[in-house]
Amino acid sequence: MIEQELLLLGLLRESPKHGYNIKIEIKRILSLFAGVELKSIYYPLRILENKGLVVKRVLKPGKRPKRIVYALTKKGLERFDELLSKSLLNFKRPQFSLDLSLYFLHYLKPTVARRRLRARLHILNKISLELEKMFHTQERRKNLSLRRILEHNFKALEAEEIFLSNLIKTI
Repeated sequence: MIEQELLLLGLLRESPKHGYNIKIEIKRILSLFAGVELKSIYYPLRILENKGLVVKRVLKPGKRPKRIVYALTKKGLERFDELLSKSLLNFKRPQFSLDLSLYFLHYLKPTVARRRLRARLHILNKISLELEKMFHTQERRKNLSLRRILEHNFKALEAEEIFLSNLIKTI
């Protein structure tokens, strides 16, 4: 829940938002990088509200239907600052799907192992090209936060590509 809490409080730190807008923003941008997927946005928001971290307001603009908008409280802002500081110093090792396969790689014939690793390398190259395009798009939009995430992910992919290339040579 800590990652979800940081994510929701951070999005509300930017500005008060309707639950649906939060869900769209998570889907559009952050789930691609942070690996965050919320099936229901309203349950975690209700938990944050019960903790006094967010407050919900019902707005009825003109003749439009009522909308529930969530906003950060002072306590929520303090909690966001605390979580962000802790998160920056969290060194929990990332888990890669490749690690388990590498452990059992010796059970594959070398020709099959090389072929599979080359296929993975090919996919990583495609992903890298897409990240590079996104990075250049964000340079024009001046979204510094997203550019940082893109650069971090690009460097991680680059390291894996180098590792795989060397591994293929040694098998």
